[in-house]
Amino acid sequence: MRVLHLAIAASFIAGAAAAACSEGRLELRGDWGTARFRVEIADTPEERSIGLMHREHMASAAGMLFIYERPQRVSFWMENTLIPLDMIFMDESGTVQHIHENAVPLDRTPIPGGNDIQYVLEVNGGMTETLGITVGSEMRHPGIDQTLAVWPCE
Repeated sequence: MRVLHLAIAASFIAGAAAAACSEGRLELRGDWGTARFRVEIADTPEERSIGLMHREHMASAAGMLFIYERPQRVSFWMENTLIPLDMIFMDESGTVQHIHENAVPLDRTPIPGGNDIQYVLEVNGGMTETLGITVGSEMRHPGIDQTLAVWPCE
């Protein structure tokens, strides 16, 4: 019976690790702690151009992960976006390089993310301050090349 319990526990732990690295789930960690988000993926030019436009609300633990084919200079704006957003810009390893807090809805002013950015996570405005997310924080997600990931999937 003890062997059965150990097998069930090992299965649960493996399942939890796999769940932590699923397409619809993203984790960030840093000196401030760990945060988990349910994410939609925008990894084509069409999906990235639409992003979170026209949405009237987003769940507090939700977000959208923009994935680019290679590191590059990126810039966003809030045209047709109805909710304030925090934008978390990350390099090819998933390390946060820049954070823009509380982007103003419907504003067409460009929001530069920096050079060599490959991933951008958009979450509700104010979330990065609430959670304490900082530059240098690390992302874990299967969309990152796992050979480059600073926090790889297990």
